[in-house]
Amino acid sequence: MYLTHFGANSWLLELPEQRILIDPWLVGSLVFGNQPWFFKGDKPEALNSIPDKIDLILLSQGLEDHAHTPTLEKLDKTIPVVGSTSATKVVKQLGYTQVTTLTAGETVALGDHIEIRALPGAPIGPFQQENAYLIKQLDSGKSLYYEPHGYPPAEVKDYAPVDIVISPAVTLELPLLGPVIQGHKTALQLAQWLQPQVFLPTAADEIVEYQGVLASVLREVGSLEELRSQLLQQNLPTKVITPKLGVSLEL
Repeated sequence: MYLTHFGANSWLLELPEQRILIDPWLVGSLVFGNQPWFFKGDKPEALNSIPDKIDLILLSQGLEDHAHTPTLEKLDKTIPVVGSTSATKVVKQLGYTQVTTLTAGETVALGDHIEIRALPGAPIGPFQQENAYLIKQLDSGKSLYYEPHGYPPAEVKDYAPVDIVISPAVTLELPLLGPVIQGHKTALQLAQWLQPQVFLPTAADEIVEYQGVLASVLREVGSLEELRSQLLQQNLPTKVITPKLGVSLEL
């Protein structure tokens, strides 16, 4: 299993039978609501590239930092897409032709080798909940859990142990409104529940430059070193690894 992190929530998962692109932001700026004054993110030019041969696009949410329209416009629209209800609405509007919507509890099989299970993810407003995913290699039993906002559902314990977890390690919060991402609060709990060999932090990258009103008021709580210390105190063997951006990591 190989994983490449492209910054923010963008990952490439390479398995023997599939290359799965997760929540890709690969080109251009990240802008919410077409309002750069409100929020704009930029990555180094070296990370602006489209990987070769993508077998599947996996989208956890329909928001711009997960279903990034400029990136999705660049990708081949015949690539199969699996996503949450809001995410698949975005790709259908862009002209993608092989789209599967998953809600919590539903699964999709990729041949005889891989199963993707949707689990409850982040709540977006009072009436919308996005997806987390459990990806399992059926022949080896190896598994990966992905949820980019730090909202692990209690039922994820039913699938323990999981080999690799991709989730936030820090919290990003807004004054008065509370956390947008709550990794500081839930990363240790997730490690206790799933007993992963490896924890890969997502969502917060020093290399990504954020601007705008929203970015100016976001406050970061926690750190990777704090999570490592907590794991040690709890006698958990989980390793927290920060991949070098754009470089494939073998696990």
